[in-house]
Amino acid sequence: MKLRKLMFVLPNLFTVTSIFCGFYAITLCSGEAEPVQLYQAALAILFAMFFDGFDGRVARLTKTQSDFGMQLDSLADVMSFGAAPALLVYKWALAPMGFWGLFISFAFMACGAMRLARFNVLAMRNPHGGGGSFFVGLPIPLAAGVLVSLIISHHVATQGEALGDGARLPVAVAVGALSLLMVSTVRYRTFKDARPSRKTALVFMVMALAGAFIAQRFHPAWVLVTYFAAYLLMGLVESAVSVRSRLASRKVGAVAAVVVAAGLDEDDDEDSEPNATTDDGPAFL
Repeated sequence: MKLRKLMFVLPNLFTVTSIFCGFYAITLCSGEAEPVQLYQAALAILFAMFFDGFDGRVARLTKTQSDFGMQLDSLADVMSFGAAPALLVYKWALAPMGFWGLFISFAFMACGAMRLARFNVLAMRNPHGGGGSFFVGLPIPLAAGVLVSLIISHHVATQGEALGDGARLPVAVAVGALSLLMVSTVRYRTFKDARPSRKTALVFMVMALAGAFIAQRFHPAWVLVTYFAAYLLMGLVESAVSVRSRLASRKVGAVAAVVVAAGLDEDDDEDSEPNATTDDGPAFL
């Protein structure tokens, strides 16, 4: 019985470690942070993603899921993937933009918190919990992963140079787009139902070959950026196809309804003709 109680602590240890990584990243970003410190903060957030990805899996394997663990995980995500990346991208690129840089950084954290609150509400309403084949909105760890992958790849590719002034506006647009995607209804796959098969093996092989090609043709630092960008595009494409399919089905349904209504009107007209009358009397004797 005591061992069973101790098993409930195991997934929470992963979550607390993720919180520590986020806190460490914030300490590295405080003050006049140098590019190398921002790079280390990005690595810390990347490690936080690793621990965050394992706490839920450990809880499912040990069958120690709990409401406490879900709430702790949400608080950890706000810390490690909301506040820490927002401060990091502000120090890295958006600080010279003044108020707008501050506002865009805050919007990232705020949208991430709202996305987590929506996820918790949907999980409580769902009898099966928060599981499923799709996320509603871009998950906050993956939004943070896009930012840290950009910072890591830029630091490695430029050998620690500061970000140029010409790149600040594209970074601000990217942060704003990620913020909107988190609170949107775009559906992203969870891959929880993925099982070893020929299809998954083929997808893994294609990803590995694509990463090897990018690493050899361009720079190994851009491999992580490519993977995150591919996930973003996959969700957008799948959602666009789903919306198009729903619109097509509604159009077909509307056309069918019009055809049925027209058929009923013709039947009504045919039924009413034998009984048609004029002011002078019956039309047909």
